[in-house]
Amino acid sequence: MIIGTGIDVVHVSRLERWLTNKKLMERFFHEEEITASLSRGKSAALSLAARFAAKEAFGKALGTGLKGIALKDILVRNNSVGKPELLVVNSALMAFEKSGAKRIHLSMTHESDNAIAIVILEA
Repeated sequence: MIIGTGIDVVHVSRLERWLTNKKLMERFFHEEEITASLSRGKSAALSLAARFAAKEAFGKALGTGLKGIALKDILVRNNSVGKPELLVVNSALMAFEKSGAKRIHLSMTHESDNAIAIVILEA
């Protein structure tokens, strides 16, 4: 049973500006996400934008937004075959458990200007 869905779009130019502000990136992204994204060279902003969209989509899927959730507690990582997955810890895990969901489905895409993510929470 689907508990919630969320979708979000982020303009890549917004994240291009963040690349020069380490404190800002550390505020919104887990260290693992920063390292993975920066390793992509010229595609770093695309990667961060998609991850940021996934975090926002997660809040929308919860139906509560991200109030009380640290964005660093929502981690987007790629599994061994490259599929993006959402890992939630601490404040995000508490919100996820409270929702009654058991599984998180994530899909992301990006173009030169925009990154989009959709999250589906399933019981």
